[in-house]
Amino acid sequence: MKIVIITGISGSGKSVALRLLEDSGYTCVDNLPVKFLHEFIATVRDEHLERVAIAIDVRSPGELATLPDIVTGLRAQGVELKVVFLDASDHTLMQRYSESRRRHPLTDRLQQKGHSPSLLECIHTERDMLASLREQEHVIDTSDLTPGQLRAWMRELTQAGRADVVLTFESFAYKRGVPGDADLIFDVRCLPNPHYDRDLRALTGRDEPVAQWLGQFGSVENMVEDISSFVRRWLPLYLQDTRNYLTIAIGCTGGQHRSVYVVEQLARRFSDHSPLLVRHRNLPVPD
Repeated sequence: MKIVIITGISGSGKSVALRLLEDSGYTCVDNLPVKFLHEFIATVRDEHLERVAIAIDVRSPGELATLPDIVTGLRAQGVELKVVFLDASDHTLMQRYSESRRRHPLTDRLQQKGHSPSLLECIHTERDMLASLREQEHVIDTSDLTPGQLRAWMRELTQAGRADVVLTFESFAYKRGVPGDADLIFDVRCLPNPHYDRDLRALTGRDEPVAQWLGQFGSVENMVEDISSFVRRWLPLYLQDTRNYLTIAIGCTGGQHRSVYVVEQLARRFSDHSPLLVRHRNLPVPD
């Protein structure tokens, strides 16, 4: 039995993630009250359901502060439970609410006589309510993700096998902002840039001509080796930690050439680690 709990900030893409799991054969339940989680999982066992996804957030009745302890208890009982916390920046959330014209689920709850809470007040209150859960589980920052990218990342994550740490290498563009789900960040903007070669400009770090061009520079090889050595040295301590996920983000200016190449090289060097995920935040998702 595999259980995925989808939680996070309202407007961060939980509906997209839940629909992806439903399309992948998961039995999905949205807005489950926290106090019914134990009972629901017992029912799942009785019905011999193999894959279940549950959405729990501020819409769900009950005390959300108890959810981290419930999750810990279920894991101690041997339940294969994966919790995914979706997040996004305040600016992105406000833009999405403006486009969808939907009300924040905390609007009525925070309503006071003579005062209607602003959208930003609702978002900040929700962050405070979910802070303890965010600190313990795997976070995906959807601020710069398309729905297709989020679906692809969720598909990879939920199909990953069980391990002490899910190791993720992620490339990104500094001009689009630093990913909020990164645990370690390395800046490779100091490396030679293929962007200034007309023949390479339209390609990416996954293409062989770009890989050959970057591979000729000793500075590129040294950067990859230094990052690899750092991760190799400290990964055992992360394995001993209570975390289940480690995301290492590599950034360059446009997130197209250098960071992508370095991520691909690191993924090769850590191919012995399972599960291993590779993400390129600012590249289109392959069909």
